[in-house]
Amino acid sequence: MPSHVSDWFSRIARAAGLSPITLHGLRHGAASMASAAGTDVKVVSAELGHSTTHFTQVTYQSVFPDVVKAAAEATAALLRGASVPAEVGGLVPVR
Repeated sequence: MPSHVSDWFSRIARAAGLSPITLHGLRHGAASMASAAGTDVKVVSAELGHSTTHFTQVTYQSVFPDVVKAAAEATAALLRGASVPAEVGGLVPVR
């Protein structure tokens, strides 16, 4: 049963001295971090088993401060006519 797995996980995490987190919380964190790292949304969506990338973007989009800063710097660079830094090239606007 799924609840047994969740209970088992909670006991192990507690015994290891980890902060409380659910398996779903780990899933959300992994998807958010993969997205922030520039992983294509199609890859994240397939890994999560979602039928559409739109659902993945809407459900798992989290904003990390360094991602916001990189996006702002890329936008400013475009306004100045400069090229966009390579590490920002993977950012995809959410529609």
